[in-house]
Amino acid sequence: MAKSALSVPRVLFGRGKRSMRDLVPGERGVLVQYLQLALKRAGFPVNTDGIFGARTCASLREFLGDTQTCQVGARQWERLFPYLKGYTTWQIQEGDTLWKLAARLHSSVHRLMTANPTVDPANLQVGTVLLVPFDFPLVSEEVAYTSYLTDWIMEGLLVRYPFLHEEPAGNSVMGRELMVLQIGEGSRQVFYNASFHANEWITTPVLLKFAEEYAEAFSRGQQLAGVPASWLYYGFRLSLMPLVNPDGVDLVNGALDDTAYEKQAQQLAAGYPDIPFPAGWKANIDGVDLNLQFPAGWENAKRIKYSQGYQSPAPRDFVGTAPLTAPESQAVYTYTVRNAFSLILAYHTQGEVIYWKYLDYEPENSYRIARYFGEVSGYTVEETPSVSGYAGYKDWFIQEYNLPGYTIEVGRGVNPLQMEQFAGIYEDNLGILTGGMTQLI
Repeated sequence: MAKSALSVPRVLFGRGKRSMRDLVPGERGVLVQYLQLALKRAGFPVNTDGIFGARTCASLREFLGDTQTCQVGARQWERLFPYLKGYTTWQIQEGDTLWKLAARLHSSVHRLMTANPTVDPANLQVGTVLLVPFDFPLVSEEVAYTSYLTDWIMEGLLVRYPFLHEEPAGNSVMGRELMVLQIGEGSRQVFYNASFHANEWITTPVLLKFAEEYAEAFSRGQQLAGVPASWLYYGFRLSLMPLVNPDGVDLVNGALDDTAYEKQAQQLAAGYPDIPFPAGWKANIDGVDLNLQFPAGWENAKRIKYSQGYQSPAPRDFVGTAPLTAPESQAVYTYTVRNAFSLILAYHTQGEVIYWKYLDYEPENSYRIARYFGEVSGYTVEETPSVSGYAGYKDWFIQEYNLPGYTIEVGRGVNPLQMEQFAGIYEDNLGILTGGMTQLI
């Protein structure tokens, strides 16, 4: 891609504009990674190491065309956003064609036609504003994920693939909207979610990448993991909630934008010195474990976790004062109740394990599907250990609906898993993600 800054896109699907913190040389962290990711996509030789050093500074100056500026404030972020959201805009001028614009704006004719389905390529109207998706994958496999990056990717996906839809399911403690991305027009509904636990954030890009690959395959009339994407699209309606716990994920990855909540979390963590902070944080920002909040043996979960010393808000394993008191868990619960899902997947880390059962409930075909998931992923299929076997979302779904529900524990190691594992995790889970639909037939 040529080394130039393009026009700033309109906010089309906003959950409101969120201000970005200023960055200066010498800083480190995930926001620096996002600066570097944008510069790299714009054609500059920077590493996404999260260190705002001399090379990043030089690339930023060249990108901006300003030899004096080596900091990122509101104006500079606006110039960078197109490369994080994956699109820009262009007002059609006399003599433009889609083929010329694709070459000039680093897109493709296919992407332009997909993003602008009402535009007649043989009769472009001067003055019409086109959405211009860049011709690079939107979901990065290099950087850590936060609510910021998730929002940008969701917006970019909706621009690239206007047959996708999104809807709000609720809000986090800090007011972040919990968005659901929908793909498909079929009668069978399935629901996948990720990042109930803050330090399990690597599951968020798993769902986002699946959405991108699915949508791209459908737009091109291709297959996804050996299955015609059109068959999936017209047979099923897939709902994806890629980020259940945005506040907690932002805390773990150093992007929390509220010092009062950050201080509260630090104070809670101080009571648990054996849990590293923030890397060991699983809970929502109020110290409630969102996957111990569902009305399926909640009292048993309370007894177990209280006996382990988690009797009040904590970095992990506090069940709350009652079921569904955390707004994020309430949002997932309510969204499930108001739909008619035939199967759910709840993504967690780590262990490469598939948990398929709750107590003595064995929904029809649930074990067969679990064995299929194990075969295509290489993961083991197990019953949930008793110390973790109550009050989870999967547990409640099975109890309430007697339908297949699964907790998928991806990757191996110590949470939070790093993005070096992502490619392998995604490859292992592609068969599960497609199989959550194909195996219902």
